Amino acid sequence: MSYVPPHMRNTSSTTVDNNTKLAFPSFNSNSYSHNNNSLYNASRRTSAAPPPSRILSAPDPVFPPWQPSQRVSRMNPHQIEEVCLRLNLDVTVASDSPAAPTPIESFTDMCLDPSIMKDIAYHDYTRPTSIQAQAMPIALSGRDLLGCAETGSGKTAAFTIPMIQHCVAQTPIRRGDGPLALVLAPTRELAQQIEKEVKAFSRSIESLKTAIVVGGSNIEKQRSELKAGVEVVVATPGRFIDHLQQGNTSLSRVSFFVLDEADRMLDMGFEPQIREVMRNLPDKHQTLLFSATMPVEIEVLAKEYLSSPVHVKVGKVSSPTTNVLQNLVKVSENEKIDRLLDLLVEEASQAEKSGHPFPLTIVFVERKTRCDEVTEALIAQGLSAVSLHGGRSQGERESALHYFRSSSTNILVATDVASRGLDVTGVSHVINLDLPKTMEDYVHRIGRTGRAGSTGLSTSFYTDRDMFLVANIRKAIADAESGNTLSFATGKFARRKEKEAAAAQKEANIALSKNSGIGTASVNIEDKYKFMMSASNNKGEGTADSAWDD
Repeated sequence: MSYVPPHMRNTSSTTVDNNTKLAFPSFNSNSYSHNNNSLYNASRRTSAAPPPSRILSAPDPVFPPWQPSQRVSRMNPHQIEEVCLRLNLDVTVASDSPAAPTPIESFTDMCLDPSIMKDIAYHDYTRPTSIQAQAMPIALSGRDLLGCAETGSGKTAAFTIPMIQHCVAQTPIRRGDGPLALVLAPTRELAQQIEKEVKAFSRSIESLKTAIVVGGSNIEKQRSELKAGVEVVVATPGRFIDHLQQGNTSLSRVSFFVLDEADRMLDMGFEPQIREVMRNLPDKHQTLLFSATMPVEIEVLAKEYLSSPVHVKVGKVSSPTTNVLQNLVKVSENEKIDRLLDLLVEEASQAEKSGHPFPLTIVFVERKTRCDEVTEALIAQGLSAVSLHGGRSQGERESALHYFRSSSTNILVATDVASRGLDVTGVSHVINLDLPKTMEDYVHRIGRTGRAGSTGLSTSFYTDRDMFLVANIRKAIADAESGNTLSFATGKFARRKEKEAAAAQKEANIALSKNSGIGTASVNIEDKYKFMMSASNNKGEGTADSAWDD
């Protein structure tokens, strides 16, 4: 049966069971076990049904034994615990699973391929960040991983370096082979950043080829690259499914699979496509799932498709980073743009007087049309600004990011397309001209600054309609200042509940105002946010090393 994307299926004539593997055009699923349980347990890497003789079988993947340096191997439990505390790591495994590999605070002690070490040195990276120190040994040892860390913690390199080492150990690919490693990301911009990082750490490995497979780009060029054979594919789910359907690539040799910003992909409705890919991966493969937050939907996905994963959390997940100074400014809707112009013109004046360049600034707005309107207003004031939103072509989006990253333009006006995964070194100020609807989105927005141990500033304009979220933000700021480790529940269900509670609070305030003749009632945060609050481990906040951003 040919692969049919979920949105094109006629449910009345075609019924697909959730546990059924689909046959992609270029991947004969009969070459692998149809017992899907083998995908979810450790035996998948040691046993697989032999392929029929008429099929050109894919070479078995290689999971070479890996050991850290002797210095790391000799560490005792007390020393390991000290490292975990110092790096603010929370590492858990199932009771019947082997212990997690020891976190490693030096690239040299990871015993990486010499070519990779050469490229690490070339880029002047010195020490792993917290997530890298723990995630990389797990990945190098062949274990599945569920990683959750603060934004800007270096998650991309945490899977990129082990992925390259894995690919180097495999049998060379042939023309027509599918990739050895597949990375799925939610947006084109994030996929481009991941590909850039892969190339940065494999610059000394001429044989390793990558392809980026995203919408909005030339599909013919992508088809040509895929058919010629590449070791690594970085893709968005929709476009990758298109190529699978057309027979341009296959999953038959994928033995290293990564989901990056998995929570964002589920938010965007990619769960059916993700499940299609994961159900059809070969039995012998390794999965790394990274997410900035850990909603229940991610936990369910991990339970279904990951084999005895090691859970790694760094810092206080799903909460605003303590590296960002957060300012809340109440304004009326009509004066927002004027106040924004005043703020940015003043910053430009101060930068000019001090002889420093204007600080890189991201301005978040709610709608595409408002994005262009604000950009035009900034340019009219003599400020250098570009816009980024889903309504612009891929070329325009790439051009805007290029100008911003190179500091040719100092101000990026964007919708939430830039709120997750976007990594631009040196962003000093994030401005919410329009606040988002939920706390989770707010956390991701301000996470564009204060990355990898640096400090940043956020300014959020708010009106009466935002009071519910503002109360939430103030509570989070107070908790961070007092050292109270309180995190907010995330995911679709939590956001829906948050919006429902905000709407109910607004109606109650209106009714109270009418009945009593007084202004808006205050929000009792403890009562209103109980459904969104979850206890977390009582640990001090940690800061990642400034080796690099993700």
